[in-house]
Amino acid sequence: MDIDKPTWQKLKWGFIKKHLHYNDEELEQFKSNPRNELLLDKSLELANKRIIITIIDAHGCNSGHKTGDKFVFDGSGNLLSKENPDKVCVFALNAAATLVYTACELFYAGVDPNTMKFKRINCFDVGLPCGGWGKIVMEISMVDKE
Repeated sequence: MDIDKPTWQKLKWGFIKKHLHYNDEELEQFKSNPRNELLLDKSLELANKRIIITIIDAHGCNSGHKTGDKFVFDGSGNLLSKENPDKVCVFALNAAATLVYTACELFYAGVDPNTMKFKRINCFDVGLPCGGWGKIVMEISMVDKE
């Protein structure tokens, strides 16, 4: 979303009403929570970010994920299907969801998500040595949208 802040201040409630398919009553309920306006105002910055989950170690992945593969999300945590591998393992995404959520929360709090100390996670599979098939380890970063 490429929009300047003064214009955003004028348009945000109409945008939210249309984007979330709210009726007038629902919009008023949404507006009544002061947190929502703060989050919306930060969303302009977040729209210019990408959240990247990079596979830093992989072995025996049934979905074929390998070291160096990336899962790309917009700043709000939506998987950008055209920027991802043809096959994306739901169990890897399930594990990554915690990191994506945490990155967004840190950003909203004014903290650079790249300073996260525990920024690695592994998929659901425990790996061959523990009775599974394979395992991938992933790391998160937030970057500016190109």
